[in-house]
Amino acid sequence: MQDFLSDFHPIVQALIGGGFTWGLTALGAATIFLARELSKRLLDAMLGFAAGVMIAASYWSLLAPAIEMSEGRALPIWFPAVAGFLLGGVFLRGLDWVLPHLHLNAPLEDAEGMKTTWQRTTLLILAITLHNIPEGLAVGVAFGAAAANLPSATLAGAVALAVGIGIQNFPEAMAVAMPLRRAGLSQLKSFWYGQLSGLVEPVAAVVGAATVLVAQVILPYALAFAAGAMIFVVVEDIIPESHREGNVDLSTTGVMVGFVLMMTLDVAFG
Repeated sequence: MQDFLSDFHPIVQALIGGGFTWGLTALGAATIFLARELSKRLLDAMLGFAAGVMIAASYWSLLAPAIEMSEGRALPIWFPAVAGFLLGGVFLRGLDWVLPHLHLNAPLEDAEGMKTTWQRTTLLILAITLHNIPEGLAVGVAFGAAAANLPSATLAGAVALAVGIGIQNFPEAMAVAMPLRRAGLSQLKSFWYGQLSGLVEPVAAVVGAATVLVAQVILPYALAFAAGAMIFVVVEDIIPESHREGNVDLSTTGVMVGFVLMMTLDVAFG
């Protein structure tokens, strides 16, 4: 995959990487055609797995390169990583506050964001779309950073990040499609809305790559920004959701497995 992508412009690489992560989202949503229900224990384990992948990707693929890129600059080496990380969290908190959405399995009265009369289905889809924005940005920024020819950011590392994000998108999409089916939607509509939530990733990937290509000086800030946004999603939503049914130990095991898998991918590819 790395050799195939090396012939393309970084923005096209980001589009392909984002398209790959969306493709696995669609594949996960397609499982609705095989089963209407999924074991709560299995679902919580998969959500934990997704959280583990995102935590590992935030450090190995984003924060570590951001810190390395900051060496030899006027500001302290830690400053870009800290500033970008916190800005990523603030950005997601702002979206969380404005965009109407509903977390998985939460009652309708617990909807967050601006008050609206939108249906439960729409609010669920918006919640997952909100999660996918930082994932797409992370993939795009990683491909854009690889184009800068810096030793701390490689095309192989960007590919590893896209693969890791794609893998965790599979169970996450299942976690979206199943509740939509339980809410009364047909299999086709449950699949359609499940995959639709992932379409934001190619768009966000292109935006992320284009931004860092235009202004390479912000590269370490952009990498840390994507990391902060992903950690916000993990802590604010994915891990609490995986604990909602009481499967804490199972979810924690999933986190450990996801973290190790993403770390292995990054080290092996990078």
